[in-house]
Amino acid sequence: MSAKAFDMIVIGAGPGGYVCAIRGAQLGLNVAVVEREHLGGICLNWGCIPTKALLRSAEVFHLMHRAKDFGLSATGIGYDLNAVVQRSRGVAKQLSGGVGHLLKKNKVTVIMGTATLAGKGKVSVKTDKGTEDLTAKSIVLATGARARELPGLEADGKRVWAYKHALMPPHEPKKLLVIGSGAIGIEFASFYNTLGADTTVVEVMDRVLPVEDAEISAFAKKQFVKQGMKILEKASVKKLDRAADKVTAHIEANGKVETQEFDTVISAVGIVGNVENLGLESLGVKIDRTHVVTDEYCRTGVEGLYAIGDIAGAPWLAHKASHEGVMVAELIAGGHPHPIKPGSIAGCTYCHPQVASVGLTEEKAKAAGYQVKVGRFPFIGNGKAIALGEPEGMVKTVFDAKTGELLGAHMVGAEVTELIQGYVVGRTLETTEEDLMNTVFPHPTLSEMMHEAVLDAYGRAIHF
Repeated sequence: MSAKAFDMIVIGAGPGGYVCAIRGAQLGLNVAVVEREHLGGICLNWGCIPTKALLRSAEVFHLMHRAKDFGLSATGIGYDLNAVVQRSRGVAKQLSGGVGHLLKKNKVTVIMGTATLAGKGKVSVKTDKGTEDLTAKSIVLATGARARELPGLEADGKRVWAYKHALMPPHEPKKLLVIGSGAIGIEFASFYNTLGADTTVVEVMDRVLPVEDAEISAFAKKQFVKQGMKILEKASVKKLDRAADKVTAHIEANGKVETQEFDTVISAVGIVGNVENLGLESLGVKIDRTHVVTDEYCRTGVEGLYAIGDIAGAPWLAHKASHEGVMVAELIAGGHPHPIKPGSIAGCTYCHPQVASVGLTEEKAKAAGYQVKVGRFPFIGNGKAIALGEPEGMVKTVFDAKTGELLGAHMVGAEVTELIQGYVVGRTLETTEEDLMNTVFPHPTLSEMMHEAVLDAYGRAIHF
């Protein structure tokens, strides 16, 4: 049987792969996408989307408890964890089905199976019917990543969970340990803590949300502690003793190891790229710490082979993967797309309060040699935030004192994951402080704080 020929084959149908495939098809390429598990990848099925559905339930539950603050009454407040999880699965299913529809509409050939590179321009796919051979001049690796497992802390799905178990919990955590305070760890900590679990977070770095600006981290931590979380920084879990109904964690902090008992542990200590069993080594693809090494156009150095998304390294964000997918499809179709600037990609964490940022933190800007002007504006000074009953938060801006370039923006508080995009557009258009100051922000909105945080950097804030 002869091999099926395509212009482009995409391996993996997550937010990088399926978007790349659709864009390629729009540009007139004959495209195949190979997926071994779920259309939409981890993001739609086991990541971004279902976690946001869970966190929305927690947010509504939190607000129900605050009914009195709004002059409302709600009695007999409770929740059904099973129903909360089922809603989240329904949301994921709806979107995954939508991806299948989009691929079909764009005439992309979908092959469900496990792909390996059989040589240059050749892909072999193991399906449940046997093996299919495919060829293409251009191949895009979009195989994503999976949870990192630390020795001794591996998930077993019973008392020790990875993110998948936390999304479909086998039992309800009452006393929870979360290892790692990046986006995934802190989101699950926030969800279960809101539902009443006694939650402890252990972070090996000197602060929670370690990639964020130090001031934002400190503000968020204060809120988490106020909500009843215990936060251990510069600490690590050395060992877990597992029993049928509990886990004893050996936690090292301040130079001594102490044991604590929990009924559930969630491990969220980062990710590793899915680079195994693809046949990369024999083609001479460079791999560095489980990620494929690429140039700014996602080229691997092997002719006609590209890598996008999590497998191609940080930042590990779905929107970065999608954007790279579009760029690579345009490149393959003969276009001249701009390379992606990692510094203009926003990071969002949907804990309570939300955290969002783009560009350089104050510390990183100074370390890079910039003289900076920093502006801050608190939620308490904003009419809309007070009306919403969300006065806890802040917006922070970092400018180059010499040129007025917006180097970074950092926020913590209600809906900041929606607000950050204003600064992202600003950075993409290379706006200066003057452009931002001359922009008229509508009133009353939370976005006015973005204006005030710019004004504050130049000593011009009005409401603070």
